[in-house]
Amino acid sequence: MVINPNALGLDLPPGTMRVQPSLWYADEPATPDTWARLLPAREAAGMQPVLLTETQYLHPSQVADPDDHDPAATLAALWDELAQEEDEGTLAPFSRTWPGLAPATAAPADGRTAPDDTAPDDTAARLTAELAGDDEWLKGARGALVPARRSADIPAVLGWGGATNHTDAVQLSTILRSWEDRFGIRVVGLGPDLLTVSVAAPPRTTADALAVAAEHYAFCPDNVWDGYDTIRAYAAEEVLDRHEWTFWWD
Repeated sequence: MVINPNALGLDLPPGTMRVQPSLWYADEPATPDTWARLLPAREAAGMQPVLLTETQYLHPSQVADPDDHDPAATLAALWDELAQEEDEGTLAPFSRTWPGLAPATAAPADGRTAPDDTAPDDTAARLTAELAGDDEWLKGARGALVPARRSADIPAVLGWGGATNHTDAVQLSTILRSWEDRFGIRVVGLGPDLLTVSVAAPPRTTADALAVAAEHYAFCPDNVWDGYDTIRAYAAEEVLDRHEWTFWWD
């Protein structure tokens, strides 16, 4: 049973519960503090905060679940399907053989916490404050609460259809779960064909960024195809030390 967060006495903006898919959806566009205001509903009602531009692209599945998939096997299968037809130059520095999962971001060697290595929820709150204020594609997005076990499951629970031409929402959530474990991501924004995550612990070295970029290519090849000649170039610009990863599917 999904609890209506309106009945919990939380400091929420005006909003309405919806069905198929089940979610709470704010009545007005998000403000910079919306995501942070929604976060207490996770503890109180098991509902994950996210910003949605609209709800017409949501098609909930009744049978599939990320528990049914392994993230490494899912990424390998997506990579193999793409790489066999890809120009080898684009794959540089990789070959057509799946390179394997990137390592989790490690703490600094001296044991100190780097100034920008904040907790995942803090990173998400800061990023959504920026996006709600001036990001073009999230302009007009509303806050939403989704009954999901973890942030990574939001696309699967909603039946998000933005990557239909490449893969389904359940496989995306399978991979997002792994990124949540390794890099502290939170799914913070969804549009008709765009997905944004905050990243609390992005890769800090070129080698680690390259390994993550290979996963991004398997997850969303359009990110590389749209503006980059190689995965190496994409890694340097979009992955290394970046606290925001945005994906777009054609």
